[in-house]
Amino acid sequence: MTADFYCDEVLSGKTQVDTVVETTNVLAYYHTRPSYPVHIVAIPKKHISSLITLEDSDNELLLELLGVIKQVATMVTEENGACRVITNIGEYQDSKHLH
Repeated sequence: MTADFYCDEVLSGKTQVDTVVETTNVLAYYHTRPSYPVHIVAIPKKHISSLITLEDSDNELLLELLGVIKQVATMVTEENGACRVITNIGEYQDSKHLH
């Protein structure tokens, strides 16, 4: 995997994705290689390497991202009865892009 699959492949359009929700600054889509029966990824369209590298200037983007995550989580919970919302940091990240 590249250092940033999301910028290099998804946001560039090289890898086509099945969009769930898209806003000006956020994209949520079905994972291209899901690990779960329902596996949706939400990413900022701006490169941010992880949750802990967010800066104060990213606060509005973070609120938009959380709004999309809330919308997707509500949809998945209504359809499946439950969902999990996670993010990985550091060595647990396969791609160094907040997701």
